[in-house]
Amino acid sequence: MAFMVASALQAQAAPCRMKMALEQWPPYVYSRPDGPPAGLDLELAQAIFKEAGCALQLLPALPTARRQRQFEQGGLDLLLAASDTAERRKYARFSVAYRFESVSVFTRSANLARYRGVRSVEALAGKNLSLLAPKLGWYGAAYARVQPQLLASGHLSTFLNFEQGMRMLDAGRAELILGDTAALRHEAREQGIAIAPLPFTVLRAPVHLMLNKHSTTQAELDLLNAAILRLEKQGVLAEIRGRYGVS
Repeated sequence: MAFMVASALQAQAAPCRMKMALEQWPPYVYSRPDGPPAGLDLELAQAIFKEAGCALQLLPALPTARRQRQFEQGGLDLLLAASDTAERRKYARFSVAYRFESVSVFTRSANLARYRGVRSVEALAGKNLSLLAPKLGWYGAAYARVQPQLLASGHLSTFLNFEQGMRMLDAGRAELILGDTAALRHEAREQGIAIAPLPFTVLRAPVHLMLNKHSTTQAELDLLNAAILRLEKQGVLAEIRGRYGVS
């Protein structure tokens, strides 16, 4: 069943209406069995759409690859937390940034002292350290450069979601784990595992609302961009990010 981020009356008068599929990516977007969908990116999107006077329809969750395919085929109007790339601009338009993503490498807190000298992704390969990393997704140019070397040497194992990755770390499948900073911290808290970041950041980059170029208009994007800028000036988006521990 779809949820509407607006009353029926507001939806009728909304200057724009867009639909997006939910996903299970805590703390950014996730469904709860005992309540409505939640998460940082969802709260940010809801605030932006409300400020713009637009309606956002939330459809049931889809696997990542299927969600992307439906977007490209015009079945979805919006994806969250997107990186702005030349390839994607063939079929999408992007809002101004509404937050920054951060990618880090973590280890168990008790083991942090032994890795204090590791200050880059390249050093992981040079020191033959075992690493866990997501199977899908973009985690920065530095990681992309060393990934083939880590795979060839047998020092890289991959996981499909952060719950699985954290269980693999806890089971001793590798010394280190790479991924979205907030997502790894969230999953570690859920599983009661103490982790700490190595002293460098793999990636810090802006993320955007990604609108389907064929089912949305530039005027609709302008409404959302203006809403983002107003909410940033008012401190509303910063307050939401702060509640999730994201600067």
